[in-house]
Amino acid sequence: MTQPTTMTFFERFETDILSGKKTITIRDESEKYYVPGSTVTVSTLESGREFCQLAILSVEPILFTELSGFHAEQENMTLTVLKQVIQDIYPGIEQLYVVSYQLVGQL
Repeated sequence: MTQPTTMTFFERFETDILSGKKTITIRDESEKYYVPGSTVTVSTLESGREFCQLAILSVEPILFTELSGFHAEQENMTLTVLKQVIQDIYPGIEQLYVVSYQLVGQL
């Protein structure tokens, strides 16, 4: 598997990422290959517009049922909203991955 160099987010998360309020993303198995210590270029899912670079800090497996208020806080939303967003994107998936990151710079 090739090390990923890019990551996409819905446009609605851009402000939270750039302000440092959103410091994790929760993804499914297809996106568990990010490498801690690497830097990725981030773009919007809708238009492909690049807007920042993120340093990958860690990639940790988690079950949907293990999501907590701590994760929601890192996502800058409530736990109820976080679980709904994940169900909308990954319906019925239990095995997820928490990708922690730090903003390196805006593009």
